[in-house]
Amino acid sequence: MRIHVGCELTFEFPQETPLIAILNVHHSRVDDLIGVEAFNTSPPVNALGYHDQFGNWCNRILAPAGQFSLRTDAVVNDSGGPDPVVLDAVQHPVQDLPDDTLVYLMGSRYCETDLLSDNAWRLFEQTPLGWQRVQAVCDYVHHYIQFGYEYSNPTRTAYQAFGEGHGVCRDYTHLAVTFCRCLNIPTRYCTGYITDIGLPPPYAEMDFCAWMEVFLGGQWHAFDPRNNAPRIGRIKVAHGRDAADVPLTNIFGPNVLTKFKVWADEAAITLD
Repeated sequence: MRIHVGCELTFEFPQETPLIAILNVHHSRVDDLIGVEAFNTSPPVNALGYHDQFGNWCNRILAPAGQFSLRTDAVVNDSGGPDPVVLDAVQHPVQDLPDDTLVYLMGSRYCETDLLSDNAWRLFEQTPLGWQRVQAVCDYVHHYIQFGYEYSNPTRTAYQAFGEGHGVCRDYTHLAVTFCRCLNIPTRYCTGYITDIGLPPPYAEMDFCAWMEVFLGGQWHAFDPRNNAPRIGRIKVAHGRDAADVPLTNIFGPNVLTKFKVWADEAAITLD
């Protein structure tokens, strides 16, 4: 299966403004790209690329005053299967974890492990270790949080989401990430595309989505507490400790977002 993904973001800048954009498909899927992923600006400006400390591809840009757009477009080869479910993936003792996973056990800006540790153990101490424990966390968060775009709050933390009981996909993810870290399971926050392939209509307007990856059985596995079901066509853009590490754009000055469009659907295959 081929999946067509991309986005277009348009801003109004009152003055020349630096920004960092994290919009390209994650390097772990680069070998799956059909051709070259497009990254364009309007008006055209130079973009200086680099990998951040988590391996995400970032573009440094100096946006001119006035209307300015960022656009990406890519076609990605995909298995066409749903997210893998590995029920026998084991949970590693902390002392056996690889060094580079340890940062994903720590508290972070939106994931206050110190405030939620007691609740995590109270809720999940009796669940089996490994995949079943992570799934129990996702089941709980999926039913505990009430979803609604009207509840979107860019500064809501996991602890606040637990107290308020409502939010959007990033809040589901922050709360589940925090619970898993409290339970000594390395867990990182992810952002990217999720298609509606395999789901019945009607379809909501496409948006970037948040989910998490946990380290079990020697590798990272995707879990999605918002949807709480394996999905087809999950294409990662970036991962980090929480949403603070993976903003779509980090803008160093005043701005107004005037257009936001995302697409992620099955691409038509043309025959030569």
